[in-house]
Amino acid sequence: QVQLVESGGGSVRAEGSLRLSCVASGYIARMYLMAWFRQAPGKERERVARIYRGSGNTYYADSVKGRFTISQDSAKNTVYLQMNSLKPEDTAMYYCAADPRSNTGIPGESVRRYMYWGQGTQVTVSS
Repeated sequence: QVQLVESGGGSVRAEGSLRLSCVASGYIARMYLMAWFRQAPGKERERVARIYRGSGNTYYADSVKGRFTISQDSAKNTVYLQMNSLKPEDTAMYYCAADPRSNTGIPGESVRRYMYWGQGTQVTVSS
C-alpha cells in the first residue's frame, strides 16, 4: 500500500514562496506518475503540476507556469513543489497524487488518473 504525506504548507504574503514536500512510503519505486493538485473552497480539484518519474518530464497548469516547479528526489522518495511569486488566488488545499500505471487512457491532468492521494496541506496567500 502506498501512503503519501504532504508538508510545507502555511500562510504567506503575496509574492512570497513556499516549498511543499510529498513523502511516499510503500511501493514508491513503482510509481510512474506523480502530481500536485489543489482545491479551493467551493471549487473543483484542479491540476497544478505533474512529473513522470522515469523520464523526469514535467507539465504545468498555465496559471502556475513560470512560478511553480515540480521536482523529485528518488533517493528520498519525495516529490517537491517549489512555489514562488505566490498570489492570493493560489490559496487552496494542495494534494499530492501518485499512480503506478504507465497507460490508462486517462490524461495526466485528470484527477481520475491517480490511484493514490495524500491528505493535503493548506496554502494561504494574503494580499
